[in-house]
Amino acid sequence: MFTRKTNPQFDEAPPASASIIGAGNTIIGDIQSNGDIRVDGNVKGNVYSKAKVLIGPSGSIEGNLHSNEADVSGHVQGNISTKGLLILKGNASVTGDIHTTKLFIEPTVSFNGQCQMGANVVELNAEIPAAVNE
Repeated sequence: MFTRKTNPQFDEAPPASASIIGAGNTIIGDIQSNGDIRVDGNVKGNVYSKAKVLIGPSGSIEGNLHSNEADVSGHVQGNISTKGLLILKGNASVTGDIHTTKLFIEPTVSFNGQCQMGANVVELNAEIPAAVNE
């Protein structure tokens, strides 16, 4: 009769929103996010996301990319490490090593580096800072 009902919307943290780095913008420094990130501009630093990172055709990252999933149509100069699916499509250009569980590459993509795939990739993602892992 007097039992307290909890409201589930207050018991859990709100979902992280998506962040967009628009074309013509340049971010210098590392980025950490719990939500999705879309890059249409330039990032000069490492990107860490617990969700998905999408790099548009005009987007570029000069640094390492660590995420749960990634969809790359732009340029990455650095290593890419994903726990799930990595998609390289369109005129994407990757210069660096790839560590992923699943990989999809279109024939028009330029990739220069080494690729490691498989279940042990989860251990490789231990490099992500503690703030993102929490």
